[in-house]
Amino acid sequence: MIARIWSGQSALWLLLLPFSLLYGLVSGAIRLSYRLGWRKVWRAPVPVVVVGNLTAGGNGKTPVVVWLVEQLQRRGIRVGVVSRGYGGKAGRYPLLLDMTTTPLQAGDEPVLIYQRTGVPVAVAPQRSAAVQALIETHAPQIVIADDGLQHYALARDKEIVVIDGVRRFGNGWWLPAGPMRERAGRLKNVDAVIVNGGGARTGEIAMRLRPGQAVNLLNGEKRPVSELEHVVAMAGIGHPPRFFATLKQCGVAVEKTVALADHQALSEAQVARFYQPGQTLLMTEKDAVKCRAFARDDWWYLPVEAELTDPAAEKLLAELIALARQEVGKLS
Repeated sequence: MIARIWSGQSALWLLLLPFSLLYGLVSGAIRLSYRLGWRKVWRAPVPVVVVGNLTAGGNGKTPVVVWLVEQLQRRGIRVGVVSRGYGGKAGRYPLLLDMTTTPLQAGDEPVLIYQRTGVPVAVAPQRSAAVQALIETHAPQIVIADDGLQHYALARDKEIVVIDGVRRFGNGWWLPAGPMRERAGRLKNVDAVIVNGGGARTGEIAMRLRPGQAVNLLNGEKRPVSELEHVVAMAGIGHPPRFFATLKQCGVAVEKTVALADHQALSEAQVARFYQPGQTLLMTEKDAVKCRAFARDDWWYLPVEAELTDPAAEKLLAELIALARQEVGKLS
């Protein structure tokens, strides 16, 4: 129903329009207060790059963060990642992740990023506290903020917006009548726009998600995902249909799909109810970080990687590397 409302296919969005206008008024006032200096903005002594979105729901932001981290690491840049840690609740903040950190403490996306890349990751509701923790413990040359485009209390040197190229901006209205956190005009002020799937427009950087091999949660075995049989597909991400469509493109014979809420907490008993004996459970990597502690031998996940071949992507990387390298020595 929400998808129909936000896409404009259902006229119910008109009933929600007054609330959207209020949302837009409040969010606009908050942003203006930072621009006018009425609220304090904290600037880190190292460059900060925000990777965010204008819409609610999944759009491929986390794979972009992973791609940036890995590309910068390969070029010898020390990278750190900060996040609010949505969906997690730590005993205290800032929280620096290690191999014992769970999604219940830090949220699923920060744990995924840490486990995939090994890069230092810190979470805190106030991103400035997370950045300071990284600087004190790991001395990064550059910090990537996973989400936080609307967190104006943290100054940023670059802003990157990720867009779902198929859904784009729906009916274009603010929440709750539409999917927008900020209106599309905000794109005029960002440094790069990355479009996940669909068709990139002039000035946008095209990206696609490339699936890897299926990975067994229990023993780490890898195999072509098309070899899995009697598959039940589970996705607790912002837009589950994207995962199910990917499996279809990979030739997976899916017997049942299970769409969960984004960041939904999971238990072994709950997940076990989704499939029957003789079936194979296949999930996203984001779900896998929440299930690994109680995984069974017929549970698998499908990792995906962001693929950006546009020359503009290399130009963006070059700009980030230059930013990072010119900051060397400022902390000494």
